[in-house]
Amino acid sequence: MNIILLEPMPKLGKVGDVVSVKGGYARNFLVPRGIALYATASNMKTLEARIRSKGKQLEREKIAAEKLAESLAEVTVNLTAKAGEGKIFGAVTSADVVEALKAQTGHELDRRKFELAKPIKETGEYVLNYKAHHDVIVPIKIVITAA
Repeated sequence: MNIILLEPMPKLGKVGDVVSVKGGYARNFLVPRGIALYATASNMKTLEARIRSKGKQLEREKIAAEKLAESLAEVTVNLTAKAGEGKIFGAVTSADVVEALKAQTGHELDRRKFELAKPIKETGEYVLNYKAHHDVIVPIKIVITAA
């Protein structure tokens, strides 16, 4: 059975690809969840219109992300934490960085878009990457001092 993917699926394809899958997989999983549509002529036309509008939307999001990157280019987030001999009691997480950044600059960011492998447990200077868009990554300097 041929279907059109509306969302990227690992091992199947990316958005807009026409792929062949087993009928049960399409009927019971992909189509009911809105991941795919049956590959008919009308659905192909609908998909083309959806891709055009999605492209315009992605371009607007990229422009907004670039403006955010410009405004955060020289920002240094200063955090204070209770610490003893360089070790923080507890940890500094991306949620703490978002709160400090909001208080400092007024920008409200999504904590899940910070690339932080593990919480920070020592004082010092760090650079965290914020993925504002899949093409735009904003480096943000963090300075953690002992309180």
